[in-house]
Amino acid sequence: MPRRENISIGEYYHIYNRENNKQNLFLEERDWIRFLFLILYLQSPVLFNNMSRPISYFVRHRRFNISDKDILGIIKNRYVELINFCLMPNHFHITVREIKEGGISKYLQRIQIAYTKYLNTKHEKSGHLFQGSFRSVHIKNNEQLLHLSAYIYRNPREIPKWKNKEGEYFWSSYQDYIKENRWGELIKREIILDQFSNKKEYQDFIETSGTKLLLDETHLI
Repeated sequence: MPRRENISIGEYYHIYNRENNKQNLFLEERDWIRFLFLILYLQSPVLFNNMSRPISYFVRHRRFNISDKDILGIIKNRYVELINFCLMPNHFHITVREIKEGGISKYLQRIQIAYTKYLNTKHEKSGHLFQGSFRSVHIKNNEQLLHLSAYIYRNPREIPKWKNKEGEYFWSSYQDYIKENRWGELIKREIILDQFSNKKEYQDFIETSGTKLLLDETHLI
């Protein structure tokens, strides 16, 4: 059974899940884009009746054409605060803060149901896509929060072409920390970045961290 912790308002959690049969979650670029859209824009009850339109726009312009009004609605009514994320071929990691009671469960339920329906329909699949609902680990202190961010952002090193190039990996919020933030207030970077004198100092922390081994050894993933 997936490990789940009791989730409390105001606390931070490492959330992760993988494809049920350890196959790829994303079969083509539009699948990656769809999942990226879901984790960014489903942080609140705001509904998007036609997701294909912003996805198609993203293919052409590398950004979503979501109105400022909709984004403001998400920010004002969010279930969770999204701190960081990394999408990998067969799994994903995110760090979130619970804002409303049951917010993380609602957030992940919306994401995973929407993506499962999309992928099963598009690629003529059926059944469960994810390995259970999701797994969560309570982040108990600031040191764990910082080292978890390093672990998440170093995940692309598992892919040979991205080894030591995680700052260029498109499907992670790492570049939003060390370069221009693509998503504005949809990502709450301050809890981490404000602890460093500048973005370069944080980048040095990520690149020199040995935290992946530490996290593996303590069974946090």
